[in-house]
Amino acid sequence: MIFSDVVEVIKSLSTDEKREIQLLLQQYLREERREEIYNNFKLAQAEQQKNELRFSAKIEELKQLIEE
Repeated sequence: MIFSDVVEVIKSLSTDEKREIQLLLQQYLREERREEIYNNFKLAQAEQQKNELRFSAKIEELKQLIEE
């Protein structure tokens, strides 16, 4: 099934079914975002354990860190 087929099937659903799909999609997106945040957290933890994290309160140093 291709995307356009999915869209057509959704268009044919009742309003209640469309709302249910909307709620499910919102839930799936939240779960994916949580997973992404968790993975970034784990990467940051690993970098911290290897003493690879660098911090600065100076704007020019922060710009350089971002560019690296």
